[in-house]
Amino acid sequence: VSDQKPLGCWSVKHGQIITCPVVCNFETHEYIAVHDDKVLRIWKNKDINLDKVFKATLSADVYRIHSLSNGGPVVLFKGGGVRTLDVLLEAPQQEIENIISDEVIKWSEAFMEGQQPVLIFATEKDGDFFVYVQKLKMNSLHKYKLEQQELSKPLSFTAYIKNQMITLLCLYSNDAVYKVLIPLQQNTEEEEQILSKSLLLNLSVSGSVLKGTSFAVLDKDHIAVLGSLAASGEEPKECLTIWNTKFQTLQTSKELPLGTTGQLWCYEEKFFFTHGKVLTVIMYKCETSSLAAAVGKLKDSQTPDVSSFVNWNTLGDEELVVSFQSQQSVALKSESKMTLRSKRNAVAKVQPDTVSVGQLLLNLKDAPTTVFEEELRQLMSKAQMPDFQATIGCVITALINRCKTNPKYYPRNFLLQIVQTRDLSYSLCPDLMAVALEKKDVHLLQICLQRFPDIPEEITYACLKVFLSISEAYLQRIDVNLESVICYIDIEFNNKEVKTEIVENGFNAEREQDIWDTKITKETHLTADGEFCPVGPQKAALLNAVLHSAYSETFLLPHLKDLPAQQAVLFLRYLYYLYVKCSEKINTTLPGIRSPTINQIMDWMCLLLDAHFTVMVMLPEAKQLLSNLHKFVRAQVRFYSELNKIEGSLRELQRLNHQKDPHTYSIEVLELI
Repeated sequence: VSDQKPLGCWSVKHGQIITCPVVCNFETHEYIAVHDDKVLRIWKNKDINLDKVFKATLSADVYRIHSLSNGGPVVLFKGGGVRTLDVLLEAPQQEIENIISDEVIKWSEAFMEGQQPVLIFATEKDGDFFVYVQKLKMNSLHKYKLEQQELSKPLSFTAYIKNQMITLLCLYSNDAVYKVLIPLQQNTEEEEQILSKSLLLNLSVSGSVLKGTSFAVLDKDHIAVLGSLAASGEEPKECLTIWNTKFQTLQTSKELPLGTTGQLWCYEEKFFFTHGKVLTVIMYKCETSSLAAAVGKLKDSQTPDVSSFVNWNTLGDEELVVSFQSQQSVALKSESKMTLRSKRNAVAKVQPDTVSVGQLLLNLKDAPTTVFEEELRQLMSKAQMPDFQATIGCVITALINRCKTNPKYYPRNFLLQIVQTRDLSYSLCPDLMAVALEKKDVHLLQICLQRFPDIPEEITYACLKVFLSISEAYLQRIDVNLESVICYIDIEFNNKEVKTEIVENGFNAEREQDIWDTKITKETHLTADGEFCPVGPQKAALLNAVLHSAYSETFLLPHLKDLPAQQAVLFLRYLYYLYVKCSEKINTTLPGIRSPTINQIMDWMCLLLDAHFTVMVMLPEAKQLLSNLHKFVRAQVRFYSELNKIEGSLRELQRLNHQKDPHTYSIEVLELI
């Protein structure tokens, strides 16, 4: 989520259906999935094809697998039977007892209470709801019946365990949340007990009623509810709300106009929910609930203009103070485009000392440029202050916001200094590269591509397009880091042919010429065949930065298809040049710092051909390039094929050499058959 890069993707065969959520086994670092209700699959990150991974067909249908960090995975079957994964794998076809007969499981959750795994699940039958508590190590199962609520029924459940007591929260269709207490220590042998419930919260405020669909517990005094907020005479609006259960108040709410799936997850002080077609991640921080804060929010909520203390937007000028406030009971901040850096969660961990940072930046909003930059430099010099990374991100945001309000202002050197000397990421300053693209600041873009690990594919493509479109004459006048090209690039000066000997891993131009019968002019020989770089050193260095940037093929390919044909041909010429250059070396490695690797070059060539193959086949200027590329690749395939034929002999020769005394002089003739 932090880098927006898919780390792995696995597919079942056509016709098969994954029937419960996939989980990770924290002990073995394996993934566990169930398809078609009974077929268990277990695999690791390095596995590619699900057909070739571990498979076990079980004797009963699986409802859900729960993964516990210290207790291993627990499998809950649709009939109510429970097994740990280890026990299940010992005999996959073992008989699974049917406990709940005609009941249907509606919800389940697993916890660790000390060293004891505890599984809780709720079922429904003919309008009655039941709760089961299973202690796996003690093999004890207790069944309870939920007290009926007139004209309403449970829609969603959540639970937590504290001090040997299970607290079960139920969201009912009458727009209320009820609390049920279940002691873990049960001495009674009664087959079924009635669970009484108490009203925890009414989801209504100022005449508006929240029709909740799912909810999550934040702490002992706060819950988050996802649903539709309906006021009298108005259309219902989907929103995420935070409620104070201690003082029965709505703390804050955020409208979600693009709609949700009705699902809400809460993990490590972050909300996860779908909004439209994207996954939204919102960090939050709960503090001790106070009556003053709760009453203050209730008072605000009764006014037409609700002034929420929650900052749901990305960090901006007027939002800096709000983001660093520590007085309110719940502080939330939304990260744009889901970009959360796990190692930079300092933004979420609010510290009292950083309140002055937001106030300072607001005070500097209208300050003269010299004062503005000097104060920012002094702010960054406080290397030991808390939330340092978050502060640097705020400084860059302040600079970018001033660039937007004053088009003539662009602190190029200041921004370069920050990016080169600080460990930043795209997610900390998402508008920085957009402004650099607008200003065509290719040097800053080059540094960002080299240093930021989480650049979206859309921005990577925009950088590539700008680099290819800028003229060589313009690039020669600006500062670009050439350390990635200076050790290998061949340039043709004053149109004079500079001959260099090229050894191309088995490629023989004369031999291939007879096959292809293609006339190659002197000019195309110098460029398309790789003797001379088709771009200048500045542009080559910029393109190398693009080649080093991390990407996902799925997200990059649609953008590459929009690259103009002439630019695509030029880029392919440069990639072909690099390919030939790599092939000159025995280790297929280019010299220099941050030089492209053979894998990066090959991956980008394949991507570019996938995106533009039809166009390139039709372009006359690309015909010779494709022909030469085809010949070169075919020659390499033939060369490596010949090497494979003598691989066994070479290994035997190596073994014989190890057996010889290295100090004994001898001449041997070995015949390779």
